[in-house]
Amino acid sequence: MLRLLFVFSKNLSFPFNPLTVHEPINTAEDYPQGKFANRSLARIVAFQVLYQEDMNPGTAAKFGEEFLCEELPDHEPIRNFARTLIDGTLQKKTEIGAKLEQAADNWAVARMNSTDRNVLRMAAYEMLFMETPRAVVINEAVELAKRFGTADSAAFVNGVLDRIYLNTSLH
Repeated sequence: MLRLLFVFSKNLSFPFNPLTVHEPINTAEDYPQGKFANRSLARIVAFQVLYQEDMNPGTAAKFGEEFLCEELPDHEPIRNFARTLIDGTLQKKTEIGAKLEQAADNWAVARMNSTDRNVLRMAAYEMLFMETPRAVVINEAVELAKRFGTADSAAFVNGVLDRIYLNTSLH
């Protein structure tokens, strides 16, 4: 969680105003490498917008598009993928929340760590409503949890998404 706050706060003046982001927050070292790096980067940026929206409701509509354009310049297809993740996750938030609570025994969504909650929401949306292979969704979510969450986040995210996968594949 500390790393997530650092990613949001580096290169910004305080007090932080999400409407006045002037340069990319993620640096070249923050970008994933490899064949599918662009989609991974889109997930990172989408997660950051969703996290900000969760912490400060209304900010996705106010600064989300600007943030996407700054973080994913010259990558319109990848920005579209990130937009789909953000918009879909926000639109299906209630339905996704019910699935998460069903899969996470004794855990209300509101009680979950905010990083885990947003990784889970976005991954559940992608798993349930998009064509991405479920194993890819789970792996990407676990990587986000490792990067931005606590020491226990990756295992928690993996367990909840695995239960959602098992519950949906039976029907």
